[in-house]
Amino acid sequence: MVDKEPLIPLHGGYRKLKSFQIAQLVYDVTVRFCDRYIEKRSRTHDQMVQAARSGVQNIAEGSQASGTSKKTELKLTNVARASLEELLLDYEDFLRQRGLMLWDRLSPHRVSLIARRPATADDVAAWVKELHGCDGLGGPVGVNISKSKSSTMSIESRTLFAELSANAAHTLIKVACSLLDRQLAAQAKAFEAEGGFTERLYKQRQLMRRRDVQKQQTDEN
Repeated sequence: MVDKEPLIPLHGGYRKLKSFQIAQLVYDVTVRFCDRYIEKRSRTHDQMVQAARSGVQNIAEGSQASGTSKKTELKLTNVARASLEELLLDYEDFLRQRGLMLWDRLSPHRVSLIARRPATADDVAAWVKELHGCDGLGGPVGVNISKSKSSTMSIESRTLFAELSANAAHTLIKVACSLLDRQLAAQAKAFEAEGGFTERLYKQRQLMRRRDVQKQQTDEN
């Protein structure tokens, strides 16, 4: 019933959102990737990590704000989407500038990673390692390797790890962006149909006024 609609509806719950879970995975993978492949004191390192973090934080903040402002939720979700798009371009730049391959949408490697449904950065690292077909010498996307083993890796092997790792991160970002596109569409539709806090407050006040009038009429009778 309309008169039982809460002024501040249930909100938050962002940890259950698939978009949040994938964005958080992208953040963890990006931190490891940047520490391994991007100069730590460079601006690019900081920007990539911050863009990944922004994707996670703005999904959470938008979800939490949705109780009182659907408009803010929509805005922050869009900021998260824009941050991940920026990060996507950073990975594409990394590959292009080094003459490395960027997987296309129908790449079997991309399809394989999505089907694997990795939950952690370690899961992604293990998948990349399997794809590389290495024998324990190397560590993509943050798998620790000793200095002695690292020195024995060929340049070709390290380059391949970089290519696979960047493409894995790129694939996960694409998944997160797709989920956020659908989330934004749903939020826009809900905002259009239901309005936000101001509209709910107005409805509540109108309802209270009608009740007061009905009570007064009953008392007079």
